Amino acid sequence: MAPFGSPQTSQIPSTNIVENSQLDRRDLENLSKNGSAHRLVACNLEEADLSRLSLDGWVFEGCNVKKADFTGAKLGSALWSGCKGGFADFTGCDLSESAFEGCDFNNSNFRGATLIGSQIERCKLTGANLSEAKTLNLSIKETLLADARLPGLSFRKSRLDGLDFQMADLRKCDFREAVFQNCSLRDANLVDCRFEGADLRGADLGGIRLLNAKQFKGATISRDQAGQLLAELGLKVR
Repeated sequence: MAPFGSPQTSQIPSTNIVENSQLDRRDLENLSKNGSAHRLVACNLEEADLSRLSLDGWVFEGCNVKKADFTGAKLGSALWSGCKGGFADFTGCDLSESAFEGCDFNNSNFRGATLIGSQIERCKLTGANLSEAKTLNLSIKETLLADARLPGLSFRKSRLDGLDFQMADLRKCDFREAVFQNCSLRDANLVDCRFEGADLRGADLGGIRLLNAKQFKGATISRDQAGQLLAELGLKVR
């Protein structure tokens, strides 16, 4: 996966760069006719119907894609930087090997999307829906996932750094052998999650009731975290 500023981005011809433009479906269809990737800079695609378009390798920098419909679109290896995409719809979209950096996709819908080998860093995904998404080798860092829906996703053997899962739906997620650093699981739904071999010492477990403590069987927690759980029984750890 090529990071931002990589040769993949810089090799896009200057004729394929579109800046500060209001674009719709017809515009993108015309731009994609020659089959080459384009770089959109500070363009407005708000509420545009872009469903099922083939936009593999395209670059979106500082674009407004709020409420845009990308349902079923092909966006493999696409690069997203500093975009605003609240309530955007990526249902069933192919985003494999794509990268998101510094984007705000609050309440966006990634249900059934393919995110295999993708990278998400310093993004806001508050309330986002990633149900049934394909996430093999997905890398997420320093990202807000509060109140997001992530049921059944696998984070096995992942290093989770700076992730905020507060009040997120994490039912049946696989966290086996995962390492948590500067993360929050406060008030998250952890029903039927697996944590065997996980290192939870870098996670905020606030709001987790002792009733749910059995789910952490086989995981490593700190003395302070153990004290928080025992406090549910009115006991004090000295």
